[in-house]
Order: sequence, then structure tokens, then C-alpha cells
Amino acid sequence: MKDYAIKVHKLTRKFNGLTAVDSISFTVPNGELFGLLGPNGAGKTTTINMLSTLLSTTSGQAELAGFDVSKHRDEVRQNIGVVFQEPALDTKLTGKENLEFHAMMYGMGKKERKERVQEVLRLVDLTEKAGVLVENYSGGMKRRLEIARGLVHRPKVLFLDEPTLGLDIQTRRYIWDYVKRLNQENEVTIVLTTHYMEEADFLCERIAIMDYGKFVAMDSPDKLKNILGGDVVSLELEGDVQDVMSRMKELSWIHTVTLHGEVLSLTMESGERKIPQLINMAQQNGAQVSCVHLRKPSLDDVFLHYTGRSIRDQEATQIEKNRQSLRGRMGRRR
Repeated sequence: MKDYAIKVHKLTRKFNGLTAVDSISFTVPNGELFGLLGPNGAGKTTTINMLSTLLSTTSGQAELAGFDVSKHRDEVRQNIGVVFQEPALDTKLTGKENLEFHAMMYGMGKKERKERVQEVLRLVDLTEKAGVLVENYSGGMKRRLEIARGLVHRPKVLFLDEPTLGLDIQTRRYIWDYVKRLNQENEVTIVLTTHYMEEADFLCERIAIMDYGKFVAMDSPDKLKNILGGDVVSLELEGDVQDVMSRMKELSWIHTVTLHGEVLSLTMESGERKIPQLINMAQQNGAQVSCVHLRKPSLDDVFLHYTGRSIRDQEATQIEKNRQSLRGRMGRRR
């Protein structure tokens, strides 16, 4: 029988009539690196905030390390570490002082505190920078220090909320390696939120894809991509796209057909051999193919398959909604 670090059943959170998290259920075994993947506004951070007791639940149940998040908040907080989206370090203190202060807040004695701070500094390769003011750290160093701070009190579960947001690609890869090592060598359960497809694919053993507060799919990255089957062939079309789409849906060897603007995305086996036939079929149905792409399925394709749009489109939609909301609030103030 599996031991679970997290158990969630029909967890829901509403804000003024808006359902941010909509009756989600899942479990995370001890030691797993579990990912919540989705665009901004999908409900990932709200989920983390409920599980870490920073936000009350509207309905449903959740247990962390065997403690109910609504009834046993203090016990839950003793068993978790959290790295937030927004930086939460005191930049006027050194790296070591930030960690020592955090350890004191958790009631660690002087001897234990000193040993543990040295341990986590080594863990994230910041021993040589321990005495440097945090205001002089790079973005990647600050992120590593925040991860160290989240681990200093030996939590059973570490929440990483968009841990590489705003970092350059090279630094992001360094953070990925640290996270992977933390999970494997320290046997800490990690729950990671991200909207970077490649980040979830590289790090997570299992992924739940969120859209509008719901889980639309949950499994290992490979199994999620295998749902689509074979290769992805994308055709950029000019002309009567709908007729081409309808015709291709009738073919048994095409597994999925998705229209994204004027780009038709198809999944099939041996895609490279089918391309000439697809081009001819498009022409016979009143469309011209201006460009063809062939690749293996990605998590973005999985998101597109379940929601009808890419995660990038969903992000753009959410950003526009946020802008409209801001304009509305500013208009009311005037």
C-alpha cells in the first residue's frame, strides 16, 4: 500500500462567484515530483495556496503529511516548504543570515541551526556566497537560496511555484538540475507549478494539466504524449480549411485533427510518408499548403488536444482578460 504525502478530494475555491479551482482530486505518493502545468490563471497557484494553508478552501478536503489542511494548519506548516513566485528574501541580509532567520522562526536550536544552514548552502552550491548580501546575488542565486530556505527545516513536502519564472534559459536549466537532485537525493516530495512545457516534461514524474481550474489530463509526460499517437504533422493552409479538416477527420489512419487558426495539426503514424498524400488531399479540397512541419508530440499538443487551443493562446487570453479587468477598475475609480 502506497504512503501518500498529499491527498486531495474535490478541492474547490471560489472568489466572488468565480471558480478558480473546480473540484479537483489527486494524490501524490511520498517522494514523487508532481507537476501542475497550465497557463497563468489556470488555478495552479490557488491550489498551492490552499495546500499550504495560505488560503482557505471553499469546499472539498485535502490532507498533507496526514494532516487536514483546514483543521490542522500548524502541523501542515511544520511539514512544508514553499518557494513563491515573487521573491521573498531580505536583500539587506546575507544568504546565511536569511537562512538562519528562517530556521529560528521554526524553533531550531543554535547548534542544529548552524549545521542545517551549512548543509543546505552546500546542497545548492552557495557556500562560498554565504556571507554576500543577497542584493548582490544573481537571479539564479536568489532562486537557489529560496529553495535552500524552503528546505532548512526538513519539510516532507516542498512547493515550488513557478521556480524559474523570469530566468534566462541557461539559469533555468541549472535550477532544473538542482530540483531533480533535491528530489532524488533527499527524498523530499516536490509539487511544482509551471507554464513551461519543457520544464514539466524534464522534471516531473507525473503531470496534471490545468485549464480554467479543472484537471483536463493527468499522467506521466510520456503517457500523456503517447495519447496522441505517432507524429504531429502541421499544415499551414490557404483556402477552404474547413473542407480539408472535414475530409481528414474521415480517415482512419489520422488519430486526431485540430484546427488552430489556419494551421491544421494532425497526429498519425509514419507522418513523413503521409505528407505527399496530405498535400494532394488539401489541394483536391480547395486549399493550398504553404508550409509543412513534422515532429514528435509535445505537452503543448496534449493541451491543444484536450482544450482546443495551445497553452500560449490561453496565456494570451488570460493576459487580455487581466488588462480588461484593470481598465474596468480604473474606469470605476474615475
